Amino acid sequence: MEKQALEKATWWTNNNIFDAASRKEIQDLIDAGDTKEITERFYKDLEFGTGGIRSILGAGLNRINIYTIRKASQAIADEVLANHHEKTEPKIAISYDSRIMSFELAKEAATVYAANGIHAYIYKRLNPVPLLSFSVRYHKANAGVMVTASHNPPAYNGYKVFWNDGAQVTPPNDESIISRYKALTDFSALKHMNFDDGVSKGLIHWVGEDVENAYQEAIYAAAINPELSKKSGADLKIVYTPIHGSALIPCSVALEKMGFTNVSVVESQAKPDGNFPTVKSPNPENPEALAMAVEQMKRTGADIVMGSDPDGDRLGLAFIENNEVVYLNGNQIGTLMLHYILSNLKIQDRLPKNSYFVKTIVTTPLQENIASAFDVDCENTLTGFKWICGRMNKIEKTQPERNFLFATEESFGYLNHKNVRDKDGVSSVTLMSEVALHYKLQGKSLVAALDDIYTEYGFSYEHLLSLDYFGKEGAEKISRIMESFRALNGKIIDRTASKVEDYQKGMDDFPKSNVLGFHFENGDRLYLRPSGTEPKIKFYIMVQEKEGTLSDKKSKAKSKVDQFLSFINKKAEQA
Repeated sequence: MEKQALEKATWWTNNNIFDAASRKEIQDLIDAGDTKEITERFYKDLEFGTGGIRSILGAGLNRINIYTIRKASQAIADEVLANHHEKTEPKIAISYDSRIMSFELAKEAATVYAANGIHAYIYKRLNPVPLLSFSVRYHKANAGVMVTASHNPPAYNGYKVFWNDGAQVTPPNDESIISRYKALTDFSALKHMNFDDGVSKGLIHWVGEDVENAYQEAIYAAAINPELSKKSGADLKIVYTPIHGSALIPCSVALEKMGFTNVSVVESQAKPDGNFPTVKSPNPENPEALAMAVEQMKRTGADIVMGSDPDGDRLGLAFIENNEVVYLNGNQIGTLMLHYILSNLKIQDRLPKNSYFVKTIVTTPLQENIASAFDVDCENTLTGFKWICGRMNKIEKTQPERNFLFATEESFGYLNHKNVRDKDGVSSVTLMSEVALHYKLQGKSLVAALDDIYTEYGFSYEHLLSLDYFGKEGAEKISRIMESFRALNGKIIDRTASKVEDYQKGMDDFPKSNVLGFHFENGDRLYLRPSGTEPKIKFYIMVQEKEGTLSDKKSKAKSKVDQFLSFINKKAEQA
């Protein structure tokens, strides 16, 4: 493998299609004898996954650079043209976040599309994922791309691919794009043109405030209690941080439009910066990423902290309860949102018949109980909003009498309107502000609100364990872990699962995927899957407790999670 990688690295340095700086970057590795880094960059071509590409920035076949972006863009262009049969001109929408080279890579993609005769619609300024999805639908585009690596470390960048419905691409188009991508082996044959020439020829179009304003109107129309927010929104004191990402402007505009005017931004994290200098990881799921906002909350006496990730599709939050900082997880946030939507629409007599919400299989089953109590159907999908929105689109086409209300996943993603087809961190900020205001005006904390939900609909406790394994060796380790759990035949700790779900073998209504699920008679569940975008394997522990006081249930559940964690870590270490 090292020999083959070195041969490919040498080929890169001798190929004039690559710029001088890129060739020198690889030559320096060869001269230094850095065989490990050479192997990592050339042991395989950068894989085009079902959602796009993502990797470390740098020269090489297994890295994100203008050449691998051109290759991915050409594959998408070929798929768009193969499926475009209308008389209208083919179009692709583009957006980008604050990461290193995001704007440059977005422009590079636009030049490939333009060279293929496809009109590229690129935002004038960086904008988050929901505005990319909205742009696809607004412009009636054939596809869309978002240049981002979400909340990965600063060294990463990538490219999410969306189809003409505004959702991330799904079968069969994703499989066809992957095949086209693999078939492109000659970088010199990839079409591209000068960006300014594309603009002057009318093939590259700048997207401005008219589309952004239309998006704002759409999410405002989805508000549950806009009158209450207008009247009392200033009573909720909010600290917001975009964590150096792309969501500051759209979130600020949305909050003000709703009436939430008592908002302070963490100024040291307001400016877009792909180095993310104030955090180890720009992931609002992690308390560390919200630390500066929490300090600002303490100083100013604010009610709540909300933070978005770099591409603006996730929401994390924190608040103070009994002099301690509380960080809710994605399941808890989604549960509060779902209950707020259903209970308020019911009170307002606005809950439509044939309503449904969508969640993933690794999201808390408590939400199924809540929906059932309101006669709202629950649709379960594989992990990821591409599957959630794919289900939405299928229902919209085949069962138009059904009414979508909400979608959520445990990894801090939420959607409460039909105008985009991905998780929406902007509308999540306004919805969560509604929820927080609702309970504040009742004199009730969010913890108390959750406890009321647990008391009425049942107690459920979830824990996510992510184990990171990097590079080629890491990928092999993750594969061994998955196979070791398959070999257990459902025997976990001292129990045997009543049902084992192996989605790789195929499950009804689900595409094949490398996911394992264990269901136990008492309602406990364990799922595990390798991440599709990051070098890690994730374990989703979901436990149910049905006896004793709420305090007893919480204590028993945490003890049970500890048993799961001990078992999982031991098995992973042995694999």
